[in-house]
Amino acid sequence: MFYSDDVIEEVRARNDVVDLIGNYIKLTKKGSSHFGLCPFHNEKSPSFSVSRDKQMYYCFGCGAGGNVITFVMEYENYSFLEAVKYLAERAGIKLPEVEVTEEQKRTQNRRQQLLDMNKIAAQYFYYQLKGKNGSQARDYFEKRQLSSDTVAHFGLGYANPYRDDLYQFLKKKGYEDGLLKDSGLVSIDEKKGAHDKFWNRVMFPIMDVNNKVIGFGGRVLGDGTPKYLNSPETLLFDKSRNLYGLNFARTSRQSFMIICEGYMDVIAMHQAGFTNAVASLGTAFTLQHGVLLKRYTEEVILAYDSDEAGIKAALRAIPILRSAGLRIRVLHMTPYKDPDEFIKNLGTEAFKERIEKAENSFMFEVSVLEKSYNLGDPDGKTRFFNEVAKRLLAFSQELERNNYIEAVARHYAIPFDDLQKLVNRYGMTMPEREIVREERSFSRRSADSLQYPEALLASQQLLLTWLVNDTSLLKKIKPWVGWEDFVHPVYQKVCQAVYESIESTGQIVPGQIINLFQEKEEQKLVASIFNSNIAGIEDKNAREKALTETVVKIKRNHLDEMSRQIHDLGELQNIIKLKSDLQNLHISL
Repeated sequence: MFYSDDVIEEVRARNDVVDLIGNYIKLTKKGSSHFGLCPFHNEKSPSFSVSRDKQMYYCFGCGAGGNVITFVMEYENYSFLEAVKYLAERAGIKLPEVEVTEEQKRTQNRRQQLLDMNKIAAQYFYYQLKGKNGSQARDYFEKRQLSSDTVAHFGLGYANPYRDDLYQFLKKKGYEDGLLKDSGLVSIDEKKGAHDKFWNRVMFPIMDVNNKVIGFGGRVLGDGTPKYLNSPETLLFDKSRNLYGLNFARTSRQSFMIICEGYMDVIAMHQAGFTNAVASLGTAFTLQHGVLLKRYTEEVILAYDSDEAGIKAALRAIPILRSAGLRIRVLHMTPYKDPDEFIKNLGTEAFKERIEKAENSFMFEVSVLEKSYNLGDPDGKTRFFNEVAKRLLAFSQELERNNYIEAVARHYAIPFDDLQKLVNRYGMTMPEREIVREERSFSRRSADSLQYPEALLASQQLLLTWLVNDTSLLKKIKPWVGWEDFVHPVYQKVCQAVYESIESTGQIVPGQIINLFQEKEEQKLVASIFNSNIAGIEDKNAREKALTETVVKIKRNHLDEMSRQIHDLGELQNIIKLKSDLQNLHISL
């Protein structure tokens, strides 16, 4: 972070959250809050709440939440520092000068030069497509049934069939050989001289999420090889961290993203109205891709080719996407190979129906696994269910595991109890390393949520919510629960901030506390704390009992953890005394 906490807090405080968000969406005042349609997912009735008192927003539909900085980051896809700079300018705040080293200046300047060069190259390719040399490329796009609007929207172009056409053009623009070589657009050899990376190819500009051209993909016209060619890795372009079409898909406001295999699938789907489609850039799906998608959605649908290669690609992508914390479904396109072919033959409505019927990713994995066994043979059927039972152990939460056991049992007409017993038997007999291996392949949670028991996390969030709703409880809670009693680092930080805020000012400004976090998921988690209510317990005695039990559960968990790590007799005796005191605890409201 380049700016101090005081500077960032001033920027936040000088930008009223209702005024800011009101410039993006229509808000209607209801009670003490303002409501509108959530800009981060599709909805028909407003569930997006903006509070001037709390200086924050929260969507009760999709869970998006944060303060003014969070909103600008999420809506405009700015980095934290870009959002701070934007809001500072909006509020007329002059940010302090940031010291930049000479090396950082050189890198920034070179990066900007490369961005400018790529933009010029993209314009040049587009111009060539429209010119006399581009007739074959125009025929190709027409054959693929792309409209002129779609071609313009994606900036599609054509690289002339000459070895140094672009090189000579860029040299006339004043670019030197060293920079041209670093761009990935030109290869420079001492013996062969300079020649273009792309020639006689239809061109697909690759843009980052901010619509800056960072590289290119080219499809050869004719019989040349390779069929598809991407820019090499450069200062701008890292194919493992970028997705084709994401610059458009991130603004689609759909509740899910569709992952395709290639450029043409993405373009055809966007033309058909499925503007939430993306594709990896000629490489296998990576965890970085999954993390990138997680910024914009909670769910993805795999629309890979229906051939054997597409199935293998889906099986490789599923565990990676799970590791990023995404829900995954798999779209079946039979009898056609890919989305482009399917839509052209059966139309958009049929494709929408396939999306609605997309298969749960675990059940897809099981269905693929089934093909390796002869279920008509008792031995094959037994081995199949044993393998499925092992894989069901990947679901560490009992409720979720039982739901999947039920789904598999129903699909394959096997008694639920029989399959559950088999799963439990493997759970008791499989070495821990084997279960971990299965979890790595089939886990549906992020590393964070696997680390902490969900019931404990729920109790800790509940206690913070309780305190936020009634600051007078601090004097009664603090003697028993401190920030160190919380297992999640976000909850620890919120607890510290809430305690300090109540003790110093007697009140809490949620927008200020959200400022302590930069990661989207952390901001979302904090926002949920400040937008929950303690409801459903009207009786005073019942509320006191619930609050006391929550405090005891949190404190006892920490004491249990301490007792496992401490071997000093005196400290252990102190822990035993604290546990004894907890048995008699009663917090009065």
